[in-house]
Amino acid sequence: MPHKEKKSKCFAYVLMLCCALCATACITEDVPDNTRRGNFEELWKAVDQHYCFFDYKAQEIGVDWNEVYNRYAPAISEEMTNEQLFEVLGNMLRELRDGHVNLYAAHDIARYGAWYDDFPTNFSDSLLRIYLGRAEDYRIASTMRYRVLDGNIGYLRVPTFESSFGSGNIGEVMRYLASCNGLIVDVRSNGGGLLTAATDLAGIFVDETTTGGYICHKTGPGHNDFSTPQPMDIEPFSGLRWQKKAVILTNRRTYSAANAFVMFCKGLTGVTILGDRTGGGAGLPLNSELPNGWLLRLSACPMYDREMTLTEQGIDPDVHVDITSEDYQNGKDTMIERARQLLTDK
Repeated sequence: MPHKEKKSKCFAYVLMLCCALCATACITEDVPDNTRRGNFEELWKAVDQHYCFFDYKAQEIGVDWNEVYNRYAPAISEEMTNEQLFEVLGNMLRELRDGHVNLYAAHDIARYGAWYDDFPTNFSDSLLRIYLGRAEDYRIASTMRYRVLDGNIGYLRVPTFESSFGSGNIGEVMRYLASCNGLIVDVRSNGGGLLTAATDLAGIFVDETTTGGYICHKTGPGHNDFSTPQPMDIEPFSGLRWQKKAVILTNRRTYSAANAFVMFCKGLTGVTILGDRTGGGAGLPLNSELPNGWLLRLSACPMYDREMTLTEQGIDPDVHVDITSEDYQNGKDTMIERARQLLTDK
């Protein structure tokens, strides 16, 4: 075979091979159209295949996601503005009554807030300043603020779990408060963050590996396609751990990872949950992007307590306490005062 012809045939073979490989590699799912209808369909489908509380919501509030589709689909028109589309999609998502279900656009965030709006706040920055004092009166470790209150009661304010706590942070807090007669951990209005941060902090209350609850993961697009429950273990903190009485303060804005922290700690020896019912948020969130760039967040992985009870609607305290109007006017936080009483009672 002449060298030129051989080279030509080799080139043709390589070209055919590349085309075959490209054809194989380029087989993908259909990309939804960036139209009003396309975005509506993609949002409904993403929720349908990944949301984890359909059975629970059907039982508690009568949600039928197919019925929701039939009710909202006629409202979609290609003549709609972005804001009109956003309003329809946001209203549809609110049918789930889930604080973890959001739609993020440049101009707004669609959200459901009745889980805290319909209840007393039971937290005041003004009252907190009275107990923490001036900036030089308390210490800060990561996002945590702490000091010793009158009566030798340790107070630890944890406003968020959005950042991880280093073992050094927790260790210094424990070292400083170790001589206190009792400990108050205040997670009121803590909207959550990292589940690992909640687990790490709960480790100060256990002396051996302890199952704090269970989590399931979606295994398919069906509403009931879940893995078997997997234990969420709390590992003992490697440094000083709290061995005396402790009170954890909660309100309706104690949510998501903060709700999980309360779930981990409830029932532990020496720990009392005091305040109002938590806000819930027991579904680990998943993010998805719509064709137009809007971001959808939804609950995807359900979490259960040690008794396999779903805590999506919150966790009741061991001792229910609200901040009274009289105490507020007198500069007293009813919850902190009741916690101090519990910790000093013999």
